[in-house]
Amino acid sequence: QIELVEFGGASVQAGGRLRLSCASSGPTNKFYAMAWFRQALEKEREMVALIYPRGGGTVYTDSVKGRFTISRDNAKNTLYLEMNDLNVGDTAMYYCAAKTSIGWARANLWSPSEYEYWGQGTQVTVSS
Repeated sequence: QIELVEFGGASVQAGGRLRLSCASSGPTNKFYAMAWFRQALEKEREMVALIYPRGGGTVYTDSVKGRFTISRDNAKNTLYLEMNDLNVGDTAMYYCAAKTSIGWARANLWSPSEYEYWGQGTQVTVSS
C-alpha cells in the first residue's frame, strides 16, 4: 500500500510564497500521473496541477498558471508545489494524489475519482 504524506502548509500573507512537498512511500516514477488538489470550505475538491512523473509534462488550472509550479524528484520519491504570489482565493486544504496506469487511456485527470492514492492534506491559509 502506497502512502503519501504532505508537508509545508502554513499561514501566509497575500503575496507570499510557500512550497508544499509530498513524500511517497513508493517510487513516483511508477505512477501514471501525480497531482495537487485543493478543497476550500464548502467547495468541491479541484485539481490545481498535475505532472506525469516519467516524462515531466505538466498541466495547471487557469487560476494558478504563472504562479504555481509542480515538479517531482523521482530519486527522492517526492512531489512539490511551489506557490508564489498567493492570494486569499488560494486558501484551502491541499492534497497530494497519485494515479496508477490502470485505465489511463480514458482517465479524466481533472477528476478526484481517478486517483487511487491520497495524502492526508496540508492547510494553506492566505490572509489579506
